[in-house]
Amino acid sequence: MATTQPSFAVSPASSNPIRFGCFAPQCFVRVPRPPCYRRRLVSTTSFQRKIGGGGGGLIRCELPDFHLSATATTVAGVSTENTVDGVQIPKGEMWSVHKFGGTCVGNSQRIRNVAEVIINDNSERKLVVVSAMSKVTDMMYDLLRKAQSRDDSYISALEAVLEKHRLTARDLLDGDDLASFLSHLHDDISNLKAMLRAIYIAGHASESFSDFVAGHGELWSAQMLSYVVRKTGLECKWMDTRDVLIVNPTSSNQVDPDFGESEKRLDKWFSLNPSKIIIATGFIASTPQNIPTTLKRDGSDFSAAIIGALLRARQITIWTDVDGVYSADPRKVNEAVILKTLSYQEAWEMSYFGANVLHPRTIIPVMRYNIPIVIRNIFNLSAPGTIICQPPEDDYDLNLTTPVKGFATIDNLALINVEGTGMAGVPGTASDIFGAVKDVGANVIMISQASSEHSVCFAVPEKEVNAVSEALRSRFSEALQAGRLSQIEVIPNCSILAAVGQKMASTPGVSCTLFSALAKANINVRAISQGCSEYNVTVVIKREDSVKALRAVHSRFFLSRTTLAVGIIGPGLIGATLLDQLRDQAAVLKEEFNIDLRVLGITSSKTMLLSEIGIDLSRWRELLNEKGTEANLDKFTQQVHGNHFIPNTVLVDCTADSGIASRYYDWLRKGIHVITPNKKANSGPLDQYLKLRDLQRKSYTHYFYEATVGAGLPIISTLRGLLETGDKILRIEGICSGTLSYLFNNFVGDRSFSEVVAEAKKAGFTEPDPRDDLSGTDVARKVIILARESGLKLDLADLPIRSLVPEPLKECASAEEFMEKLPQYDGDLAKERLEAENSGEVLRYVGVVDAVNQKGTVELRRYKKEHPFAQMAGSDNIIAFTTTRYKDHPLIVRGPGAGAQVTAGGIFSDMLRLASYLGAPS
Repeated sequence: MATTQPSFAVSPASSNPIRFGCFAPQCFVRVPRPPCYRRRLVSTTSFQRKIGGGGGGLIRCELPDFHLSATATTVAGVSTENTVDGVQIPKGEMWSVHKFGGTCVGNSQRIRNVAEVIINDNSERKLVVVSAMSKVTDMMYDLLRKAQSRDDSYISALEAVLEKHRLTARDLLDGDDLASFLSHLHDDISNLKAMLRAIYIAGHASESFSDFVAGHGELWSAQMLSYVVRKTGLECKWMDTRDVLIVNPTSSNQVDPDFGESEKRLDKWFSLNPSKIIIATGFIASTPQNIPTTLKRDGSDFSAAIIGALLRARQITIWTDVDGVYSADPRKVNEAVILKTLSYQEAWEMSYFGANVLHPRTIIPVMRYNIPIVIRNIFNLSAPGTIICQPPEDDYDLNLTTPVKGFATIDNLALINVEGTGMAGVPGTASDIFGAVKDVGANVIMISQASSEHSVCFAVPEKEVNAVSEALRSRFSEALQAGRLSQIEVIPNCSILAAVGQKMASTPGVSCTLFSALAKANINVRAISQGCSEYNVTVVIKREDSVKALRAVHSRFFLSRTTLAVGIIGPGLIGATLLDQLRDQAAVLKEEFNIDLRVLGITSSKTMLLSEIGIDLSRWRELLNEKGTEANLDKFTQQVHGNHFIPNTVLVDCTADSGIASRYYDWLRKGIHVITPNKKANSGPLDQYLKLRDLQRKSYTHYFYEATVGAGLPIISTLRGLLETGDKILRIEGICSGTLSYLFNNFVGDRSFSEVVAEAKKAGFTEPDPRDDLSGTDVARKVIILARESGLKLDLADLPIRSLVPEPLKECASAEEFMEKLPQYDGDLAKERLEAENSGEVLRYVGVVDAVNQKGTVELRRYKKEHPFAQMAGSDNIIAFTTTRYKDHPLIVRGPGAGAQVTAGGIFSDMLRLASYLGAPS
């Protein structure tokens, strides 16, 4: 087994112990000679390397050059110094490449699981890339931080690293394998201790030293896995990829693979270590000068892609702890779906914008040879995962239901806007702007520029915005003073939302759908960016809207569940009935219609119940009594609307409270939808009604009030349908009170009016005080609502109202007193009924909108017995629309117009209509 041990701590020209020290003798530290030292393999070159500054000046380390670190002290390994006549490594589809992340090899049992996956792969040849065990890379960087800050706890932290791997090895290995691994492990730990001691003294570590320390976790996990595979009887070798992968560091904290040199070294390594199963270290590599380096954080994916390209592998499988690539972050969007396929370009875009797909540069090596990448879950082998490849054009859309493949967000950004008339048509302005950004080393995430060239805005990480802003103000100080630039504005607390899809370019309406979904969720877009390839459309939004925006657009494109955060105000008779209807229908709405009406709050005038995730409607009465807190409508609204995981909020006002109705305007302004049977807002002061409707027309926030006039009957929607299709309202006349309909339908024969009122009150058809119905005010409010919907500007005071409450009884102290005295006044109505009957007519209490004469009335009228109004029964309502189209035969809407069930049903219908407008399937 090839086992490479670094020789950094040995001065090959001397048999003395190593010296780390400053130029003051008292700073010298003696470190024992590493056990792996082999004098005959070590170059006689030594050099002085600066690893930092400190109180004692420059630190001098007498070390062999790093280009020998992976080859000079090799146990049964390969030396790049020697020419080996071996066979070139076979390449092509016989190879499958697997990469296992840190979570996959997080403990001994998981390493066994990985070995089983490798064994069960029936490919002819297999190369497996492994990361360090879970959290180990973080532990190694923590060692470096502690040593550099001269924190003595780095010693105990290193012991924790040793113990983690020692315990894992003892659980996995035995006999000679265990002894061999533990021997190498202790050698590595000894060497690391010496190097960390030097860093501790210097107070600084060069990038090379840091990379060397950080990459040890991969060495240990690769060795352990190779031993486990070999225990099954299969031939297996492990590869220190620092012997093979050569990369060139760039100025942008990245590395570029040297494929030519890496291919030569791979051939040479394989000629000395031929095997059908190779376990390779991820993350680590070497520079052309043989100095150990890394592919930077999360670089093991990149390692697998580079090696897969070198081998021309059939497939690269990236094993993770998720079932594949999601259409959005499942932690933010519960309904995110696993994508079956992604093109290379789509994966590239999603990775750039922060989706947990791959290391951003992983795609580049495999695209050259069209090698598919499969993302799979090591903990759910039954899941097929996501295939990333370049599908044929004609096959691409076969299983595609939306041109957008996925959504991703980047948070903690700031937007910088450079604006001024002096920018237009001036060559080099953009170059100067982004030159200043480059000078401070900031990363530009997105750029947007108006075609007028009047302004340029771009997004940078929030932690870099101050440096960028200062650099720009310095660079353009003269232009700012002269007025050629009007401002350099910083807009903090931003996020980016990106929609990604290869077929977006050829699909009309994608951008329209995207922005419509954002608008309906009341989300303002600060900046937009879209390339001509249209692989992605990027928008900048407020950070606080990030999750809400993500859920809104995902719901719209993927037909995932349209979720509404619902607050119920007034759990009285109608509100309670609505809650019970929601409870009974919730499962059907979710399963069949993808609608989730999630009640997050219920409040009465005294008590409120709130929930972050949704109230259990099967127990809402019990919960309200047991866990309810003191009602506070402001807090209630903030809690229901403040849930950023649900993009849309609706408050349902089931009261008749004018104070609550006065809040509708502010709620709508905040993006909260409102649904209500409360007539107070639409029949209140005309100026407030007009202000409310004007806001509704100008925003994407909805205000539905079908139940204000006809309970569950489609009165408002019918009226709007007539007007929107160009019809003209001439007259609206109707019996629009279920209570008064019942009273006059039963006020027949010898029955007295007071007797019928008492019967209706007992049956629950009236208000607790029947005067509220008999006064005619409720009907008058409905007439005002219909008149205003028809375009008339009427106030309640403009309506003559026939009250059925005898004048002397208006001052009764109680409903009981009123009912007791009512029979004394039966004579007047009995006389009117008799006169009507003698003329072949009936009495009906109606509301009338006379659109021609711009007026309305509430009156007791007589109708012929053949008239539709005379043929009513029970508590039904009836409305007749006389229009230019329906002039000779009015359009009639008739049905139950009173009762908690039908009124709650009307509210429920409005809620479903709102869900449909917000993207639910209709």
